[in-house]
Amino acid sequence: MHNVGIIGAGPGTWALHLPTLGALADDFRVVHVADTGGGRAETIAARVGARWSSDAEAVLSDPEVEVVAICTPPASHAELIVAAARAGKRAVFCEKPLATSEEQLDAVLEACISADVTLVVGTNHLFDPAWDRVKHRLDAASARVLSVSATLSLAPNGRYHDLVSDPVAAASPPARPPVDPADRALSAGIVRQLVIGLAIHDLPLVRDLLPQFEGVAYARAVPPIGYDIGFRASGALVRLTAVMTPPGADTRWTVSIVTTHDRIDIDFPPPFVHAGSARVRVRDEEGRIVEFPAADEDGYLEEWRALASILAGDLPMEYSELEADARFAIAVADAAAVAVREGGVR
Repeated sequence: MHNVGIIGAGPGTWALHLPTLGALADDFRVVHVADTGGGRAETIAARVGARWSSDAEAVLSDPEVEVVAICTPPASHAELIVAAARAGKRAVFCEKPLATSEEQLDAVLEACISADVTLVVGTNHLFDPAWDRVKHRLDAASARVLSVSATLSLAPNGRYHDLVSDPVAAASPPARPPVDPADRALSAGIVRQLVIGLAIHDLPLVRDLLPQFEGVAYARAVPPIGYDIGFRASGALVRLTAVMTPPGADTRWTVSIVTTHDRIDIDFPPPFVHAGSARVRVRDEEGRIVEFPAADEDGYLEEWRALASILAGDLPMEYSELEADARFAIAVADAAAVAVREGGVR
């Protein structure tokens, strides 16, 4: 049994991580919840019989906390990972991304490797049972990947939070002002932030198939907020498209892979809900269609199970894989931002 301290008490913690850890009660127990600004830690902690506090340092200095779960905005991830390693914690579970810059990543790796800290990043699509089945099919067929696309249309997350949990009252965020498409610097910053915080869900899958990033061909911001990015990796084409929509259509999140043998479409559930694994549809070169049934469990459960297995010594701690995923994402984000600043095309 590993005692968990959670830093960050937003809707994702409430709707996602608490139910996940509750389902893995033989391995994990939440003992401390800290909220760094939203004021919801007390309510969340009361539901699981945990302590609560209003700053991250209280969790890091809590001697009962063995595993730190970092569920804060991306800009704070690296600093908190380093602080957890220096505080002598045994393991860190960090929501994606691991870091937002090369410098942050170097600091995280140095701290965790030197302190022998188990580190898992919450890339739930990579841990989704459906992805294992897709990789098995690709490996068995020895198929060459020709292109990959990730297409996202995101409804407000609150629509799904409210379906799966009793929502914790919170103030609505201020309305985002419209973005002037002529402001290239602002658009570039938004696109970079979205790649690091949103496309990061699928970039580890892309790197799993196409490990060598070769450069961005084009990138643009999509109103009201989103991106359209094309890049090359390991001799194949990759397209990332996303738009966050106002209230309206439900979320659609699809990753499509075209190979020399077939086309594979992976439909992921909306973020921050437990709705089973992704659904997979394969059309082979002769037009036959095969569908993989969805598993009851999802990548959110599997990523925490992986952490438990590493702590138990049943899985290796592969810092090199985490590093490669993070560097790949940062490279795409940086190159896309440059392309937007330069007018969209490299």
